[in-house]
Amino acid sequence: MNAAFALFDTPIGRCGIAWGKQGLLALQLPEAADAATRARLAARFPEAAEATLPRAVRRSVAAIVDLLSGKGGDLTEVPLDMTGVPPFHQKVYEVARKIPPGATLSYGEVASRVGSPGAARAVGQALGRNPFAIVVPCHRVLAAGGKAGGFSANGGITTKKRLLRMEQPAALGPLFGGAFAFDPAAAVAHLRAADPKLARLMDRVGPFRMEVKTSSSLFEVLAESIVYQQLHGKAAATIHGRLCGLFPGGAPTPEGILSRKEETLRGVGLSAAKLRALQDLSAKAATLPTLAEARVLGDEALIERLTAVRGIGRWTVEMVLMFRLGRPDVLPVGDFGVRKGFGVTFSGGAMPEPEVVAKRGARWAPYRTVASWYLWRAAELAPKAADA
Repeated sequence: MNAAFALFDTPIGRCGIAWGKQGLLALQLPEAADAATRARLAARFPEAAEATLPRAVRRSVAAIVDLLSGKGGDLTEVPLDMTGVPPFHQKVYEVARKIPPGATLSYGEVASRVGSPGAARAVGQALGRNPFAIVVPCHRVLAAGGKAGGFSANGGITTKKRLLRMEQPAALGPLFGGAFAFDPAAAVAHLRAADPKLARLMDRVGPFRMEVKTSSSLFEVLAESIVYQQLHGKAAATIHGRLCGLFPGGAPTPEGILSRKEETLRGVGLSAAKLRALQDLSAKAATLPTLAEARVLGDEALIERLTAVRGIGRWTVEMVLMFRLGRPDVLPVGDFGVRKGFGVTFSGGAMPEPEVVAKRGARWAPYRTVASWYLWRAAELAPKAADA
């Protein structure tokens, strides 16, 4: 077969690709670590060696990255080596490849198109064994009634919904349960099964009630975050309101920040450090990703991009990921409230080191955002527990 494989960067993480003389053999979506992605490919192709991408495969990889970056990308001409793929599966994959980005079909509709009405379950099984993820876009095939159905890649339905959101962000309200990029009910069920001790905290706190705020631009989100840093809510809201009042549209703009005199901006209550941060943010505004681009960037990629701005640290971006983008798997291990809630729940009130939180938190993936919300609630309940 003379197979080879390589890993490559995409907005959703490091994917793996395997190829042979006849074309693409497999595309592996990111696992939790590169080593796990390599292990998956090695298990499927034990004779394959890691190699540099040849020119033809580089073209395919570029088209895949473009698609995952929201730039479009036609993958219908990517050659696939379907040696050993059952004939029925090949028919299903051919139909799935014709579904354009932003569109979906149901398992039943695919069954009808391959000439096997009533074979929806068989279609689902074929897609569950799809070795060509993204190129054969099995994420665009849904269960009856527009429900997500299954997905065999790492992250399961959460990954499927994220891929759909990247391709069709405006049309997925019901699928995502509001502004979340995941199904909260599935997240709660996963956490209960993964950690009985966390489940007891969830019983005590009650339903998951986190809300995701709407945003018009990352600039506005980050400007507000800078103002609010290290201040109590009421004081921060007052200063932010005064800052917004300086601008005709009721919101700061990069041009407005850079053109205002420093004494005017300091006059609303900004510290010198926050003023410098806002000025740096304004100077770099043109390099910030749009909200549409932010939706398709991976968590770590977005953290790297935004922490290039003065005054924006990892914690600030983690809050953006959770409360503005509705990401499912964020665990801010350095957050005081998360650590306090963890201590109350798991270590008798002792404040844990971030590494301890991260270690136990591994079992909560891919829904660590929801676990974090419950840990914050545990921190709030701690005084009540002490008084009881």
